[in-house]
Amino acid sequence: MILAAETNASLAQMSNTLVYSSMAVYTLAFLAHIAEWVFGSRSKVGRTAAALTPSKTAPATVSVQVKKAGGTAVLDRPEVITRSAAGTRDVPDGPGAAGGTVKGDLYGRIAVSLTALGFLIEAAGVISRAIAVQRAPWGNMYEFSTTFSTVAVGAYLGFLVAKKNVRWIGLPLVTTVLLDLGLATTWLYSDSDQLVPALDSYWLWIHVSTAIFCGAVFYLGAVATLLYLFRDSYESKLAGGGTPSGFARSVLERLPAAATLDKFAYRVNAAVFPLWTFTIIAGAIWAGDAWGRYWGWDAKEVWSFITWVGYAAYLHARATAGWKGRKAAYIALIAFGCFLFNYYGVNIFVNSKHSYAGV
Repeated sequence: MILAAETNASLAQMSNTLVYSSMAVYTLAFLAHIAEWVFGSRSKVGRTAAALTPSKTAPATVSVQVKKAGGTAVLDRPEVITRSAAGTRDVPDGPGAAGGTVKGDLYGRIAVSLTALGFLIEAAGVISRAIAVQRAPWGNMYEFSTTFSTVAVGAYLGFLVAKKNVRWIGLPLVTTVLLDLGLATTWLYSDSDQLVPALDSYWLWIHVSTAIFCGAVFYLGAVATLLYLFRDSYESKLAGGGTPSGFARSVLERLPAAATLDKFAYRVNAAVFPLWTFTIIAGAIWAGDAWGRYWGWDAKEVWSFITWVGYAAYLHARATAGWKGRKAAYIALIAFGCFLFNYYGVNIFVNSKHSYAGV
């Protein structure tokens, strides 16, 4: 028994070392992402401005050169600008964070590689913690936070592997992960220990794991929604004849179009919403086993339901005329804010049956 205890302590220490090591790698990834945007900002893209600011004297045209014997024919055709389903301009997507420069793209590839390495190291830390305590590694807020950031990065890398253009998420993602791990290793840290009796159930694997996955995907949707609001304002200013500042233009020009960001946010939120519904149902079943009742209006239960209502309202707004676009985006951000309060606020500041923060 003494040997087992020493082994557990050794694995727990290894887990801590791996988490700190992942923070160091994520920091390098953060610097590489900064370099990616800085070097990318030197390229003059201007695709959105060209699409939204046609000539005042003649319709915007696109020249098509057709080579043939005896010369080159130049054909002009109008460039049609339409409105997307989300109510935004139908304009080209930006080329990504690197903005088309070779050096910027190189730093971007380095940043993604470092992010992947940080993910592998952090995932090893989470697994080591699980083996050390011989249970699911999310029995307190420290463990939940490290697992949450691991899943968020894993989801981002999964989109990249699926050839989705999501490199623009990299910088805000790595920044958030560093903040999350900084909080986890300082204010939220708890030594490895066994579970309280109420948590000692197989439902811990089912209920909490789905909650972590839902939160990670909701986070990616929230980042896309926030960037959509900035990009939509940028496109509106250009369409109205305004001239955004050079810094704003260099950054926002390289993002996907507002309609693309809005569509991405909608799809990920809509895809994970049924799983969040299952999370609440699974929690109710677990509550029935642990406390003899399925629903007791505990603070965690209430805010989980409020979060559900928020995302249900967002999905309904996206399908309602007059509520698409910015109005629906605001609802999505409010819903994600409810999710964050449900995690941090309820666990730390509210006295409830779910107060297992360990801080």
